[in-house]
Amino acid sequence: MKPQDTMNEKTNLWIFGYGSLVWKPEFTYKRRTVGFIRGYKRRFWHGDNFHRGGKEKPGRVATLVEDQESCTWGVAYEVTASQIQESLQYLNVREVVLGGYMTETVEFTPKEEGQGALSALVYIATSDNPIYLGPAPDQEIAAQIASCRGNTGHNTEYLVRLAEFMRRCCPDAEDEHLFSIEAAVLSIRDGAA
Repeated sequence: MKPQDTMNEKTNLWIFGYGSLVWKPEFTYKRRTVGFIRGYKRRFWHGDNFHRGGKEKPGRVATLVEDQESCTWGVAYEVTASQIQESLQYLNVREVVLGGYMTETVEFTPKEEGQGALSALVYIATSDNPIYLGPAPDQEIAAQIASCRGNTGHNTEYLVRLAEFMRRCCPDAEDEHLFSIEAAVLSIRDGAA
């Protein structure tokens, strides 16, 4: 069942982003809030052969991997009325058709105190996806990211902007995988200069 089919009766919907959606949503929303979901960890295990890489040389982008001990920080966007259908149509192309992601519903906890948990839609790429790349050593992931470019820009931009978001909006949150890969990519880039 498509997300649009299950959301037609709703007057508002929350959409959780943990990759490029944190800094480049490109859909209209009512408001946004920073927070986290539990039970998942962010990993650069998914291939991208359109936005941040190509068919011959796929980039690496974030997906979520189940891990009951982890939480993943990001942004939830509230969409209302006609924004729901418009955002889901846009995200279906961006995340499902071009990215190979599927949707899940998760519990999102806002960073701002006094707000209760929200139900949010999230896009996740799993290992049964044909462009899923899976785990690799951080240095190997970094080398791939440092050398890839796609239709929306260099793969390094995706990584660095995500790391900048985490430092700015979630300074106390840990994401060792993200920051280790960022450090390795910057070392590769600085070594090439």
